[in-house]
Parts: sequence; structure tokens; C-alpha cells
Amino acid sequence: MNTPKTSSLAGLNRREFLAAASSAAVLLSMGGLGNVAFAATPFALPALPYAENALEPVVSAKTISFHYGKHHKGYVDNLNKLVAGTEFADMPLEKIIAETAGKAEKVGIFNNAAQTWNHTFYWNSLTPNGGGTPPAALKKRIDASFGDVEACKKELAAAAMGRFASGWAWLVKDGDKLKIVNTMNADTPITTGLKPLLTIDVWEHAYYLDYQNRRADYVTGVLDKLVNWEFAAKNLG
Repeated sequence: MNTPKTSSLAGLNRREFLAAASSAAVLLSMGGLGNVAFAATPFALPALPYAENALEPVVSAKTISFHYGKHHKGYVDNLNKLVAGTEFADMPLEKIIAETAGKAEKVGIFNNAAQTWNHTFYWNSLTPNGGGTPPAALKKRIDASFGDVEACKKELAAAAMGRFASGWAWLVKDGDKLKIVNTMNADTPITTGLKPLLTIDVWEHAYYLDYQNRRADYVTGVLDKLVNWEFAAKNLG
């Protein structure tokens, strides 16, 4: 898989970028992170694609406030500090991830860049009144790869529950086949030739305020009521 395309907004100056940031959610919903309004550094926190309380009761506004407003923002802020004055200062986000993956001396930059990307992808993997039946083209691919949608959801839930400690569960495209993978900490499928379609964040900060240690209840709620099959279908292409 090729890494996501860089944003057409990358050439904007900071003031122009911030003016455009309010449309980031619309761009995100139109085909994955190839359209994300990530400018050249300094990076800005993309807008949420919905209100903070829009995912209730599965994910509370309080959780979104901390998860998005503290954790996600923290990754963006740290990334800007870490790349300032370095060879990464003018790189698009996806290139920073590719250039730092697997390099111990660049682990701080990789972690913050990848977590910035992962979280933006996660917010768009969720939608109010989600779940249900995927669009026809995606459903056909899911049926071919897993048997049916319920089998896909079951495998995705198992990957989310099976990820020890912090990480992510992903529905990805691998060549002509769809499959489920999970990744540890900040790791992301875009570094391994896989094309992400959607993800579930299973770091504790994604669910602990609402569910404490009941990760399974959070995962079930996401898959039944919030999963954004439309976003996955657009990422499928």
C-alpha cells in the first residue's frame, strides 16, 4: 500500500490553515486521511467531526473532552516541539511517520506523529447513530473475507480485546482481501503496507472514565452503535 497522499492544504500558511480547519471533518469523511487538512508544521489539531456529546451514551462528552482535548492535542503539541528545527520540520505528517518508523533514536517523533494520525483516523471511524449494515460494496468485500458482517465484527472485537495493554484494532485492506489486525501503542498499519479502513482505540484513556476495566462493553458499544461503515467504505475506494 502507498502511504496516504499529502494534503492539498499543505502549502497554506498558518492563518490560512486555521481558517480552513473547521472544514477538516468534511474532508475527512470524503475518503480517509488522504484529504485531511494537515498543513506543514506547525501542525494543528483537526476539528472533531461532531460535537463532544454526539457519541453519548456509548462515549461520554467527558471522555471526548479529555481524550481529544488533552491526549490528542498533547500529541500534536509534542510533535511540533520535537520536529522544530529538524529535518522533519517541513515534512507532511505521513512522511514523518514513514521516515521515523522503527528508528529507536526517533521514537519520540514517531510516537507523537503516529498518535496524531491514529487519533484523527479514530474520530472518523466513529459516527453518531453508526453501526448497522455497511454500504453494499463494502459489505460484499466483508462477506468475501469474513463470511458476513457479524463475523467481521466478532473478529474486530477479539482483536480489540486481545490487544494487551495499549493499542489499536483495525479493519484493513491487504491487497484484494480485508483482514483484522491490532497494533501496540502508537504503531499504525500505514507503515506495513496495509490500508486502514477503520479503527478502535483501546488505550485506557479511550474508555476508562465511562467503563473502568470493562473494555468489552466499550468495544461492543462502538461496534453496535458508533462504527462508521461509510468512512470505511470510502477508504476502501
